[in-house]
Amino acid sequence: MSTTIKVSNLTKNFKTYKKQPGLAGSFKALFKREYKTISAVKSLNLEIAQGELVGFIGPNGAGKTTTLKMLSGLLYPSSGAAQVLGFTPFDRKNEFLKQISLVMGQKNQLWWDLPAIETFNLNKEIYEINDKDYKETLEELTELLDVKEVMHQQVRKMSLGQRMKCELIASLLHRPKVLFLDEPTIGLDVVMQKKVREFIKEYNKKYNSTVILTSHYMDDVKEICDRVIIINEGTLAFDGALKQLTKDYADYKILIPIFNSAVTKPELEELGEVVEFDHPRAVIKVPRDRVASVAGRVLEKYDVDDLDINEPKLEDVIRQIFEKPSSLI
Repeated sequence: MSTTIKVSNLTKNFKTYKKQPGLAGSFKALFKREYKTISAVKSLNLEIAQGELVGFIGPNGAGKTTTLKMLSGLLYPSSGAAQVLGFTPFDRKNEFLKQISLVMGQKNQLWWDLPAIETFNLNKEIYEINDKDYKETLEELTELLDVKEVMHQQVRKMSLGQRMKCELIASLLHRPKVLFLDEPTIGLDVVMQKKVREFIKEYNKKYNSTVILTSHYMDDVKEICDRVIIINEGTLAFDGALKQLTKDYADYKILIPIFNSAVTKPELEELGEVVEFDHPRAVIKVPRDRVASVAGRVLEKYDVDDLDINEPKLEDVIRQIFEKPSSLI
């Protein structure tokens, strides 16, 4: 499988100045400013193959959006190198721009007072899409996302979900080989989130496109992505499969017994860390190497109606990574 994205020691610094509060601070800043440098991304290294679905996650201010903007050519790095589809993104060559797309959930490209179809027609001319391909792609995308009935009405009269789907269509009319998605489901209800996720997976499958997704909704990552890249304080914290993430950072599993007989919390604390207890249900964290023996002990000692053994929630695993000092990751 060929490499679509290659990043070597990619770094982005921003220079800002510190201003003292109040009028006196503003006056002082006219003559002398104190500057500081903020490192948004620090020596990032990664490779992504053609057709991969990658979740790119991290806390606010971790450098996710800054990285996507550098990979799409919107920002020039302070140092390091990046290659996307064999191009240097910051050169912003037409041949490169016609093969990528950046969708930002909090930014609009649709004309607010015009029907969405007008933006679609404009993008057709911008990307120089021939009539046949444009008609086929538009028909396919509007059917998949179920917006045929609304794309001829003003954008400002659409619901948030309808606008987001039309944003996706506008970004995919030229069938990009690389798709950067920055919070594509933000603000959508659970039903609409599910539809957008299914569409992204279907698009990836049909066109073998490379998709990089940032999202604070862990369900987006779990349902769409096979691989996860975690960035924290501008540095790479993890790069691998979702299953491997859980194995590396969660040395426990979750036991959820439902009891028919009486049981006390101190008794359960002998088995592991009791996270929740509201009889007849308990939630217990148990070290991985003791799961089988603890489960057997519960079934042997108590009258149990049901017993579930689960992996920890992805949100909890990732939270552990974020809470670690970056020097220890």
